[in-house]
Amino acid sequence: MSKIKVLIVDDSIFMRKVLSDMLCSDSKIIVVGTASNGLEALKEIEKLKPDVVTMDIEMPKMDGLTALEHIMRDNPLPVIMVSTLTQEGSDATARALLLGAVDVVPKPVNLPHMNLRKIKDDLISKVKAVACSSLKKTKRIKSKIKTGVIKTSALSKRKVVLIGASTGGPSALLEVLSGLPKDFPVPIAIVQHMPDGPFIKSLAERLDGMSQIRVKEAHVNDLLESGLALLAPGGFHMLIEKKGVVKFSRGPLINGVRPSVDVMMNSAVSVYKENTIGVILTGMGKDGAEAMALIKKKGGCTIVEDESSCVVYGMPKAVVDMGNADVVTSLSDIPGKMVEMLER
Repeated sequence: MSKIKVLIVDDSIFMRKVLSDMLCSDSKIIVVGTASNGLEALKEIEKLKPDVVTMDIEMPKMDGLTALEHIMRDNPLPVIMVSTLTQEGSDATARALLLGAVDVVPKPVNLPHMNLRKIKDDLISKVKAVACSSLKKTKRIKSKIKTGVIKTSALSKRKVVLIGASTGGPSALLEVLSGLPKDFPVPIAIVQHMPDGPFIKSLAERLDGMSQIRVKEAHVNDLLESGLALLAPGGFHMLIEKKGVVKFSRGPLINGVRPSVDVMMNSAVSVYKENTIGVILTGMGKDGAEAMALIKKKGGCTIVEDESSCVVYGMPKAVVDMGNADVVTSLSDIPGKMVEMLER
């Protein structure tokens, strides 16, 4: 099997060396080249045909966001952002993820105080997961759902929608949430796997500005409300308690992550029972599969993104393999399927 070809884009010689050493420590990965800015990156991509690109954001001549827009428009391939854990860095990273970058890893800048082994392992696993992704050119599909079409009978049911996503999830969430009408009558709780830090806050703010429904990062004692989507913050399991009250836990990692889709969904099912609609989008691993089985057992409904539209068909596949997917459909059809299930 041929090695995964990676292009590293960063204006720091030191950082290019650090990332190269991390990736080359795995025998299945080869760094085929480096670039110090976006303009160089576009030329190297054309010449070297890498499978994956790691991309810095702040660079001279052409920054990472501008380069990413060119890549996703002209020659889509998996791009992993390497971002600082600052608010400014997180804002730019959120924009990158919504433009089509498939994932993010923290930039290893403060070496004595960072868990370099974890960063290395995360980077390698993400590169391997997305290497075979077949990305489409950037094209937003407008939802065919219009305000006012949801039957009033749906309003009388105390339902909830629970969404889990990982690698490739931010842009998938954008398509789903922006495809919902502003009168969407039930609450939504979301777990999107992201590094600890302010990434989720920035992502939620951008999703809010691009959707008709409200979107925000969840806080303790928030209430699940109709037309509101709450995203679990990084580093905490999100729990849904009686009356839709949000709580958090710093409990152990579940499925290697925190927040965990399984933890959030399992807690919500105990409250909403058969009125639960579970949705699993693109992502590596199997987080959420156990909870989707419980949703089915309790009489709820389940939707998963199909393989053709996934960046990584891991989490959805785990649900399908267990026989717990009521609907397997393309990303663009998921908003409509969510509305259909409200009216059951």
